[in-house]
Amino acid sequence: MNRKRTLVLAVTVAMLVSALSFAPAASAAVFVSGGIVVHGGPPPLRHEILIPRPGPRYVWVPGYWNWEPVRRNYVWVGGNWLLPPYPRGIWVGPRVVSRHHQRFFYRGYWRR
Repeated sequence: MNRKRTLVLAVTVAMLVSALSFAPAASAAVFVSGGIVVHGGPPPLRHEILIPRPGPRYVWVPGYWNWEPVRRNYVWVGGNWLLPPYPRGIWVGPRVVSRHHQRFFYRGYWRR
Protein backbone atom coordinates (compact mmCIF):
# COMPACT_ATOMS: atom_id res chain seq x y z
CA MET A 1 0.00 0.00 0.00
CA ASN A 2 2.82 2.42 0.87
CA ARG A 3 4.51 1.71 -2.47
CA LYS A 4 1.27 2.49 -4.32
CA ARG A 5 0.88 5.77 -2.42
CA THR A 6 4.48 6.73 -3.29
CA LEU A 7 3.85 5.98 -6.96
CA VAL A 8 0.63 8.04 -6.97
CA LEU A 9 2.46 10.93 -5.30
CA ALA A 10 5.34 10.76 -7.80
CA VAL A 11 2.94 10.75 -10.78
CA THR A 12 0.96 13.65 -9.30
CA VAL A 13 4.11 15.72 -8.77
CA ALA A 14 5.34 14.93 -12.29
CA MET A 15 1.99 15.98 -13.78
CA LEU A 16 2.00 19.20 -11.74
CA VAL A 17 5.53 20.06 -12.86
CA SER A 18 4.55 19.33 -16.46
CA ALA A 19 1.41 21.47 -16.20
CA LEU A 20 3.35 24.42 -14.77
CA SER A 21 5.77 24.58 -17.67
CA PHE A 22 3.86 23.14 -20.62
CA ALA A 23 2.40 26.02 -22.58
CA PRO A 24 5.15 25.88 -24.01
CA ALA A 25 7.92 25.31 -21.50
CA ALA A 26 9.99 28.04 -23.14
CA SER A 27 7.45 30.71 -22.21
CA ALA A 28 7.01 29.61 -18.62
CA ALA A 29 8.32 31.95 -15.95
CA VAL A 30 8.30 29.20 -13.33
CA PHE A 31 11.62 27.56 -12.45
CA VAL A 32 11.38 24.08 -10.99
CA SER A 33 14.64 23.12 -9.31
CA GLY A 34 13.90 19.40 -8.94
CA GLY A 35 14.66 16.99 -11.74
CA ILE A 36 12.39 14.28 -13.10
CA VAL A 37 13.80 10.75 -13.21
CA VAL A 38 13.96 9.55 -16.83
CA HIS A 39 15.07 6.24 -18.29
CA GLY A 40 17.33 7.53 -21.04
CA GLY A 41 18.66 10.58 -22.75
CA PRO A 42 16.77 12.53 -25.40
CA PRO A 43 17.08 11.78 -29.13
CA PRO A 44 19.47 13.90 -31.23
CA LEU A 45 18.40 17.49 -31.80
CA ARG A 46 16.53 18.27 -35.00
CA HIS A 47 17.80 20.78 -37.55
CA GLU A 48 15.70 23.92 -37.67
CA ILE A 49 15.41 26.86 -40.02
CA LEU A 50 15.77 30.16 -38.21
CA ILE A 51 12.93 32.49 -39.19
CA PRO A 52 13.28 36.30 -39.12
CA ARG A 53 13.03 37.97 -35.71
CA PRO A 54 9.58 39.56 -35.21
CA GLY A 55 10.98 42.43 -33.11
CA PRO A 56 14.12 43.67 -31.35
CA ARG A 57 13.15 42.38 -27.88
CA TYR A 58 12.55 38.79 -29.00
CA VAL A 59 14.99 36.01 -28.07
CA TRP A 60 15.44 32.84 -30.11
CA VAL A 61 14.74 29.72 -28.03
CA PRO A 62 16.08 26.76 -30.03
CA GLY A 63 14.09 23.56 -30.34
CA TYR A 64 14.55 20.92 -27.65
CA TRP A 65 13.27 17.57 -26.45
CA ASN A 66 10.89 17.96 -23.51
CA TRP A 67 10.10 15.05 -21.18
CA GLU A 68 6.37 14.22 -21.18
CA PRO A 69 5.61 12.17 -18.03
CA VAL A 70 2.17 11.03 -19.19
CA ARG A 71 3.61 9.57 -22.39
CA ARG A 72 6.83 8.51 -20.63
CA ASN A 73 8.76 9.79 -23.59
CA TYR A 74 10.39 12.86 -25.07
CA VAL A 75 8.35 15.25 -27.22
CA TRP A 76 9.91 17.73 -29.63
CA VAL A 77 9.24 21.43 -28.97
CA GLY A 78 10.14 23.49 -32.03
CA GLY A 79 12.30 26.60 -31.78
CA ASN A 80 10.56 29.94 -31.56
CA TRP A 81 11.11 33.65 -31.02
CA LEU A 82 9.80 34.53 -27.55
CA LEU A 83 9.63 37.62 -25.39
CA PRO A 84 11.56 37.07 -22.14
CA PRO A 85 9.40 37.43 -19.00
CA TYR A 86 11.70 40.26 -17.82
CA PRO A 87 14.32 42.58 -19.38
CA ARG A 88 17.58 40.88 -20.44
CA GLY A 89 16.18 37.44 -19.60
CA ILE A 90 18.35 34.54 -20.75
CA TRP A 91 16.92 31.17 -21.76
CA VAL A 92 18.64 28.17 -20.14
CA GLY A 93 17.77 25.06 -22.13
CA PRO A 94 16.64 21.77 -20.61
CA ARG A 95 19.22 19.16 -19.74
CA VAL A 96 19.63 15.58 -18.58
CA VAL A 97 22.04 14.98 -15.69
CA SER A 98 23.28 11.59 -14.48
CA ARG A 99 23.51 11.24 -10.70
CA HIS A 100 23.57 8.20 -8.43
CA HIS A 101 23.07 5.79 -11.35
CA GLN A 102 19.91 7.62 -12.46
CA ARG A 103 19.18 10.24 -15.08
CA PHE A 104 17.32 13.41 -14.15
CA PHE A 105 15.60 15.71 -16.63
CA TYR A 106 15.64 19.43 -15.76
CA ARG A 107 13.27 21.66 -17.70
CA GLY A 108 14.39 24.83 -19.40
CA TYR A 109 13.82 28.15 -17.67
CA TRP A 110 14.41 31.89 -17.92
CA ARG A 111 17.07 33.43 -15.70
CA ARG A 112 17.90 37.04 -15.03
